[in-house]
Amino acid sequence: MALWDFSQGKEPLATEEKAFPKDDATKPCRLTAFLGYKAGMTYIVREVEKPGSKLHKKETCEAVTIIETPPMVVGYVKTPRGHQTLGTVLVQHLSEEVKRRFYKHRCKSKKVFTKYSKKFETEDGKKDFQLQLEKLKKYCTVIRVLAHTQIRKMKGLKQKKAHLMKIQVNGGTVAQKVDYSYSFFEKSIPVDAVFQKDEMIDIIGVTKGKGYEGLAKMATITSTEMNKKVYKLGKAGQESHAAMTEYDGTEKDITPMGGFPHYGVVKEDYLMFKGGCVGPNKRVATLSSRIWSCRKTRESAKSKLLSHQAVELVYPAHSAVLSLLEALL
Repeated sequence: MALWDFSQGKEPLATEEKAFPKDDATKPCRLTAFLGYKAGMTYIVREVEKPGSKLHKKETCEAVTIIETPPMVVGYVKTPRGHQTLGTVLVQHLSEEVKRRFYKHRCKSKKVFTKYSKKFETEDGKKDFQLQLEKLKKYCTVIRVLAHTQIRKMKGLKQKKAHLMKIQVNGGTVAQKVDYSYSFFEKSIPVDAVFQKDEMIDIIGVTKGKGYEGLAKMATITSTEMNKKVYKLGKAGQESHAAMTEYDGTEKDITPMGGFPHYGVVKEDYLMFKGGCVGPNKRVATLSSRIWSCRKTRESAKSKLLSHQAVELVYPAHSAVLSLLEALL
């Protein structure tokens, strides 16, 4: 009898996007993904704008997720041509937090990227840099930038190593994509430059690991039905902690109130999503432009009330009433 194997996910999988939205040369150039850190969950009261639904023009209470999105920095342009990479163009100055990603023992590597940065000080080095950009415009078909998070701005995280991600540039010609990517070199990219209000997006992350579990929880193999034939038999092992992708999440640009359990106060840019998000608090998540079309994109979100309390906490009744009254917009 066959065994149902289980593949465990890793945190770097959350920053790897295997599929990108379809490119349209008639539209302007734009980035298609962004990185954020899950802060927690709360709930809001909003008015539903959905003709044909029983909740049309009525108020409803929905759970939302807060993801903090500090500005990202573009490090280099990576240019795949088919299944091969034609070339890579690095910037002159790289931050210390991203150098830790390239080198295992950053404290012992004192000369990281020192020779490469000195090339920009000579005229030959500057000409070679421009020749590389012209080569990309001539031979490449797809342009992707490698951006990293500014993790030093996340006060609640102890990690010093930045998260890297390849982001595809869609829209325009190849030459316009290269110029668009070059304009972001060594500059911060805010999240509002990638996503807009009421936009449907996809979320890629890793679920919360639950450790070693038995058959009843891991593979739902129980003796409830005696005469039922089992074609696949699961086995005990690692429960959850797998790479997941949630499609078509609604992004709402609304400010949360207060801090979140096991996370802290959100001080940087942030987004509010309808529904839940994979993974625990403080875990990195990839926010990508939607791949599948959905009729829900025509619905606009109008929030009327934002709760001051997180979903995990339980407050006394009088405190909850005061919090709701103070959160009225």
